[in-house]
Amino acid sequence: MKNPCFIAHRGFSGKYLQNSEEAFLKAVEHGSGGIETDVRITKDGVLVVNHNETAVFFDGTELAVTEATFEELSAKPLLNRFTDTELHICTFRRYLEICREGNMVCFIEFKGHFPDEKIDEAFRMAEEVYDLKMCSLQSFDLDNLIRAHKAFPDLQIMLTCGEPDEDVYKCLELGFDIDMAHSGIYKRLVDRFHEKGLKVALWTANQPHELELCRLMDVDYIESDIYADFSMQ
Repeated sequence: MKNPCFIAHRGFSGKYLQNSEEAFLKAVEHGSGGIETDVRITKDGVLVVNHNETAVFFDGTELAVTEATFEELSAKPLLNRFTDTELHICTFRRYLEICREGNMVCFIEFKGHFPDEKIDEAFRMAEEVYDLKMCSLQSFDLDNLIRAHKAFPDLQIMLTCGEPDEDVYKCLELGFDIDMAHSGIYKRLVDRFHEKGLKVALWTANQPHELELCRLMDVDYIESDIYADFSMQ
């Protein structure tokens, strides 16, 4: 049975504000093998990390990431119900810096369509700041992945998905890994990917029975908001 790499989902998001600098730093302290984050593009073209379409601030206001400049998005602290730390929207560059400092695997999920120039910018930055071999691109958008693979053929590519569908089976032909919801996976599908030399990640295992399911599936990566390894159950 494999010894999977545990990935801190949006950082150590079970105890700290997701996709924040604090959550990333705490994931390193927590001992996870890697960190997952969500990348969006601001109105003025800055790569920032935010899961939802809008950033929510301490005063209850919100801004749509794609419709606001980085200056507007970083002007106020984010709403943080976890700690007393004042946190501002985190850049993709800072995420990479923290991963480098912690020697972490980088799961990078592109949210929405990414034009070619932004794919190029993101992974040129990853090469400059850290190491492309430590990075893995995820997206629900198969077209993002196909174009990224063409531009960066050595980059690990993973389709994010909830359950097996047509795109999942295309990945077997394209040589792409998959990042699937643990509730949608079955062992024969994992085996088919492994037979092709491809990898499987599962998200998001936060309960003991979910971790046990992932263990039985014999996958390569497990994403969790809480756990850094099986011993923490």
